Amino acid sequence: MSRRVRRKVARRSKGNVVSGSCSEFQDEVSDLECQGIVDWMSLPDDTVIQLLSRLSYRDRASLSSTCRTWRFLGSSPCLWTSLDIRSNRFDATMASSLAPRCVHLQKLRFRGAESADAIIHLRSRNLRELSGDYCRKITDATLAVIGARHELLESLQLGPDFCEKISSDAIKAVAHCCPRLNKLRLSGIRDINTDAINALAKHCSKLTDIGFIDCLKIDEVALGNVPSLRFLSVAGTSGINWGLVSHLWHELPNLIGLDVSRTDIDPFAVAWFLASSQNLRILCALNCPILEEDTSFSASKYKNKLLISLCTDIFKGLDSLFFDNTNKGKNVFLDWRNSKNNDKEVNEIIPWLEWMLSHTLLRSAESPQQGLENFWAEQGASLLLSLMQSSQEDVQERAATGLATFVVIDDENARIDCGRAEAVMHDGGIRLLLGLAKSWREGLQSEAAKAIANLSVNANVAKAVAEEGGIDILAGLARSTNKLVAEEAAGGLWNLSVGEEHKGAIAEAGGIQALVDLIFKWSSSGDGVLERAAGALANLAADDKCSTEVAAAGGVQALVMLACNCKFEGVQEQAARALANLAAHGDSNTNNAAVGQESGALQALVQLTRSPHEGVRQEAAGALWNLSFDDRNREAIATAGGVQALVTLAQSCSNASLGLQERAAGALWGLSVSEANSIAIGREGGVASLISLARSEAEDVHETAAGALWNLAFNPGNALRIVEEGGVSALVDLCSSSVSKMARFMAALALAYMFDGRMDEFALIGNSSESISKSVNLDGARRMVLKNIEAFVLTFSDPQAFAAAAASSAPAALALVTEGARIQEAGHLRCSGAEIGRFVTMLRNPSSTLKACAAFALLQFTIPGGRHATHHASLMQNAGAARVLRGAAAAATAPLEAKIFARIVLRNLEYHQIEHTV
Repeated sequence: MSRRVRRKVARRSKGNVVSGSCSEFQDEVSDLECQGIVDWMSLPDDTVIQLLSRLSYRDRASLSSTCRTWRFLGSSPCLWTSLDIRSNRFDATMASSLAPRCVHLQKLRFRGAESADAIIHLRSRNLRELSGDYCRKITDATLAVIGARHELLESLQLGPDFCEKISSDAIKAVAHCCPRLNKLRLSGIRDINTDAINALAKHCSKLTDIGFIDCLKIDEVALGNVPSLRFLSVAGTSGINWGLVSHLWHELPNLIGLDVSRTDIDPFAVAWFLASSQNLRILCALNCPILEEDTSFSASKYKNKLLISLCTDIFKGLDSLFFDNTNKGKNVFLDWRNSKNNDKEVNEIIPWLEWMLSHTLLRSAESPQQGLENFWAEQGASLLLSLMQSSQEDVQERAATGLATFVVIDDENARIDCGRAEAVMHDGGIRLLLGLAKSWREGLQSEAAKAIANLSVNANVAKAVAEEGGIDILAGLARSTNKLVAEEAAGGLWNLSVGEEHKGAIAEAGGIQALVDLIFKWSSSGDGVLERAAGALANLAADDKCSTEVAAAGGVQALVMLACNCKFEGVQEQAARALANLAAHGDSNTNNAAVGQESGALQALVQLTRSPHEGVRQEAAGALWNLSFDDRNREAIATAGGVQALVTLAQSCSNASLGLQERAAGALWGLSVSEANSIAIGREGGVASLISLARSEAEDVHETAAGALWNLAFNPGNALRIVEEGGVSALVDLCSSSVSKMARFMAALALAYMFDGRMDEFALIGNSSESISKSVNLDGARRMVLKNIEAFVLTFSDPQAFAAAAASSAPAALALVTEGARIQEAGHLRCSGAEIGRFVTMLRNPSSTLKACAAFALLQFTIPGGRHATHHASLMQNAGAARVLRGAAAAATAPLEAKIFARIVLRNLEYHQIEHTV
């Protein structure tokens, strides 16, 4: 439903009709009813209130403003007893605008110091529960004012991040102002002293639940002075004297639940608590290293008391304590919620235990430690899944966040523990998470989507997500007006789009348009959502069909905007990668030209090659490489300073990643197709850097460097530079020993260009604009080069096949030679008329080796089925190559390889001529 609803007619539940100012409104409604279109204004009041209750406070307020009736209904007290303001920025202005609706507000969840400062402007004197996160910057003054303005406060929770600026002074102020306080949970307080705790004991007589979690120091003796305590958590708190407190806290008369997880408690203290605390029913001691080191310790002898630790069977223990051994298995919490249990004490313990477990499990997942692998496999994952079904929203959120976190091994490189991920899947976790993602509560949507995203790094889980309808759900969440929800949904689509089988489904679900819209919506803020959206589009753009849809949805404009304007490295990297993939489809669509023609695109990509971040440089170079296949883009890149930028990049990346080396050389290869650019690359110093890259150990780098040097060697000045810079030995090494056939092939062609005689003429004649200072022994280099070219060609010459072809003109014999000589990837190479002409001329070269090399090259370029074979055949026909080929095939002095290859090329030309006439 649109947030903007144009009011025509509204009907109150008692049948009174409130008409618009014009009588034609009613006529229009009648027309709508005849057409079967719902008139939102005619909904019953109860339905409208239900609808509004499912919206965030911003959307609720916006929708309520559409008409007088909905404004009245939108102010109903039942809609404003609970408020979650974490999703959007909440300041004093926003608080003041909501204040008239919040007179009866009882429960509030907020995020961050700015929101905390604004709470008092809500003027919600009836507030009972206050919960906040991201509280690091909240000060004593803010918390004291909140306490003073909300005397009826019963529950205050701040965490799980540390409250670094809150001290005991603020706790004392709250104790004085909020006498009805019964629950206080604070995380990361530096020091909670005697005065603060005694103030709570004195003024808050109903205080039954204290959580001083991850605190640096607390006065453990003073905690023994709070007789009303029923639940106490000091999880993660350091510096506790367990020998002392075990003799003090066991005397708390009402204590039934104690959480000491993630502390250094020892077996003796645990035993004392269990033996001496008369009313204690549950002691939670998860992830306590000293306790777990004592493998002989057992709590089974303490009747009617449960110890929860890494070494105990938690589900069995809960089952035996609360359900009389009815074997509830891993559904203990869910079965308790579904039961009609009248045990008041159990009904208090379970919600507290859920809260504490969710907190401890999340903290343990965030700080992975050795020794927890078995726990996560046997119980931890199942506990998180069980907690996701809690009736407490914050428990559900933390459980989903825990699932998202505990599977991650390396978040920078998107590595997860596949065993844990698949365990979640097999236990029904995907369906549970997707159910939470469909919740109307945005906090649950966000955390569930995050967990789905992380789990979907595993291909099996991704398949399960897709089969359960997860792609449609994530695509829907990506349209959310809540940035956090949209960000996590985009992350899910990013990971799912890695799988080729999911790309079409994402497009069908409207995911592409949603991702593009996200970029425009959050273009000025939110690097997280922009990086995820651009990353997902980059994956989708790798698919031919999806790339067309990305362009049609406005993706080119959106991605270029990010490349031009965004300063976040992650966003820049993904935007450049997406543009590279959009431009990679060549003849199959027009995206390559479209990206180049988008204003500022090429200039931005050239600029990104200068980024201090290697990933950005790599993807920008890759984009320029792909874009350079278009003639207009190639020249525009050069005009934008691309030659200088890419030469500089190539010069600086000798110690960089192989991906960056490959793309830097590849971009220069693409630009060097133009002879003007080729000359410019040589003048800018590109030859030396390409020679250096040609010496790389990676075959992908071999290919791009050899391709660039092949193009450069077409110009005799560049050919001489290659010789002067020591390039002959580098190309000879490639030609003779590279694992890549393409690298060997292009290195051989580069060497053939360099020693077919044109460079010799250039060296003899000289050029006034060139400064040739190095002495070069061309004769010695030529002998070495020809020897290696000959050896390269012979590797594709099977003696038996050639003997059969020489003895017979049968097509089968020639086909056998072709099959053995063919380099599959060479069919993607596209030569100009000048390049084809040079090989045709080389067939007349006095060197028998160069003749064989030229015939071999022309064979590769004209093999039927090659991407540009028809183009090459046409160029050869126009150049009268057939006559030269016949001469080469019949020459008595030509080597057998040259003769056979020439005959095959003639047959290829005949094939293409017939195809053209047909």
